[in-house]
Amino acid sequence: MREIFCKFRQNDLNSFIYSTFASDLFFVYFMTGFLPSFSLSAVNWMLIVFCAMLIGMSKTGVPGVSMIVVPTLAFIFGGKQSTGILLPILIMADVFGVIYYHRHAQWKHLLRALPWAVAGLFIALWIGNQVNDLQFKRIIAITVLVSIALMVWKDYGYKKEFTPDNWWFAALLGITGGFATMIGNVAGPIFAIYLLAMHLDKKSFIGTTAWFFFIINASKFPLQLLVWKNINIHTLTIDLMVLPAIALGAVIGIYAVKRIPEAGYKLAVIVITVVSAFLIFI
Repeated sequence: MREIFCKFRQNDLNSFIYSTFASDLFFVYFMTGFLPSFSLSAVNWMLIVFCAMLIGMSKTGVPGVSMIVVPTLAFIFGGKQSTGILLPILIMADVFGVIYYHRHAQWKHLLRALPWAVAGLFIALWIGNQVNDLQFKRIIAITVLVSIALMVWKDYGYKKEFTPDNWWFAALLGITGGFATMIGNVAGPIFAIYLLAMHLDKKSFIGTTAWFFFIINASKFPLQLLVWKNINIHTLTIDLMVLPAIALGAVIGIYAVKRIPEAGYKLAVIVITVVSAFLIFI
């Protein structure tokens, strides 16, 4: 699979993008006309396809863009239900990231944080059963805003010498990250801060992140299926239908990461995400 990615020439990539985009437009038309039971408009479907593309991009080299996805899907489906829609999309996108970067994972650092992250999952699982959908959406919004703040701090205020590299640091960020990923699928900035303390090179950083979220997201699936009951045949149908958009986003992420102006795209992501998170409160 990695070889398939690497053998794409620019013309091949352009053809792939155009053909996949056309298929996604056809998909939106098809789904709007033939799956009315979901009560989704054409605009809703286009947003879902766009979100799937962003998830694919985020897993293969364009971090941060997926932050927009969480509040967008919460608008369309509601708080808890949106996490059931998003989780299988994340797992499918995780496969692309793991395939492309799997050799670079640093398992020592991953395994140190993983048990604490699982504990965070179960804390969030319990809280999610105690609140109504409006409260759940507000918890998502707060989690998104905190994650955005951490992302900004990581980029502009982070100092390597001030970050501890010991067990309690892994425990603190592991539990926090597990909670954030279960409630709102926004643990990226939290786990990134943990890995920055390990002083990994770029490929090791991406590879370790890819494996961490693949394992965590796969662990969340039975919990959401059996406890929250927000994954079913209808939500999985939506997820499978946007698989081409995930693949498109993954390929774009691999080839576009070096061409996107870093400061401009991050500022746009932060502004859009913050506004979206605040709108969830309305």
